[in-house]
Amino acid sequence: MDSRLAAELPVRRERLFAALEASGIDALFLPPSADLEYLTGVERDLPTFGEISYAHGWVTGAFLVPGSEPLFVLPRMFVLFHLGGSEPGEVVVVNETDDGEALFRAAAARLGRARRVGIGTRTWARTALELQEALPAATFVDGGPIVAVLRRVKSELELELMEVACSIADEAMAATATRVTPGVTMRELQEDVEHELARRGSRTPSFPTHIFSWRGHDSTDPSGLEPIANGECVMFDFGGVHAGYCSDFGRTIVAGEPPEGYLDTYAVMLAAQEAGRAALVPGATAREVNAACRGPIEDAGLDAAFRHRMGHGIGLDVHERPFLSPEDETVLEAGMTFTDEPSLLLDGGFGVRIEDVVVCADGGGRRLNRLPAGPIPGT
Repeated sequence: MDSRLAAELPVRRERLFAALEASGIDALFLPPSADLEYLTGVERDLPTFGEISYAHGWVTGAFLVPGSEPLFVLPRMFVLFHLGGSEPGEVVVVNETDDGEALFRAAAARLGRARRVGIGTRTWARTALELQEALPAATFVDGGPIVAVLRRVKSELELELMEVACSIADEAMAATATRVTPGVTMRELQEDVEHELARRGSRTPSFPTHIFSWRGHDSTDPSGLEPIANGECVMFDFGGVHAGYCSDFGRTIVAGEPPEGYLDTYAVMLAAQEAGRAALVPGATAREVNAACRGPIEDAGLDAAFRHRMGHGIGLDVHERPFLSPEDETVLEAGMTFTDEPSLLLDGGFGVRIEDVVVCADGGGRRLNRLPAGPIPGT
């Protein structure tokens, strides 16, 4: 872990403890997650299609109690193979032949007379049930929203790391753009993008790379093996990861000659992105910023083609709250990070999209991406 991030961990936990006490929560249990990484530095594993598990895997996580260091409960194989044998602090190690339930309950009993206990939003059901057995007098609540509020305003260091993640995406797009030609397949472009991300240091794609087009009513074939036609508008949606922080990026490139109306539609999309960015100031609500983004699209009579929201929070997770969408009334603060990603999908026509990461700031959102937003010429 970056030593500078490690130095922020105690401060983050102090903020958490203050939030727990203000909410009347005595303790918080977190499984492996962005929340646990944010507060303890224990890095999440790379995502896989199938679930990886060990004996007593359900115990994996940490108890966080105001005034104390985190208490981890971890299977032996998690310590050995996921943490390289290095214990992250005070740890109850559960071996394969141990009584996992007894050890987990003993660890929970160290919370004392905890009356209200928060549980991370994505805690396994088995773990939650065992917690109820271990602490029968306690009331359990979703602790995820408390940590989410702490995470949504980024420190200067976090913004610096996110800017690196954005630059990785910028460079991957620039390296791939000239490969968008009639006859190439979406699968080939996906492989190119992910190769370019990896060679620039991205730990993993921040979400499944999505490269697609809109042929008047739906996306191209799910296999991605159909050759791209001349004049097809290819939309990119991908991101990289640096020091645990995500980028989320998008551009549209035409293979060959653009279709009629493409440049005018692209100009509307750019105007929408800029209107949303300009509205991203402290004190605005998330829904107001989304409405500002929609304005130029509605003015152009293309509101039916705007099937998305302006964007979403982003950081250690690629999708974080708040969302820049009609239902979200969150009042924004300086240092919150969002995607600015208007897209237009025209019935009977084509699609265009763009996406950058922006930081809420006085005078309007500050872009963390550097690749120009204008149309990228295809070949």
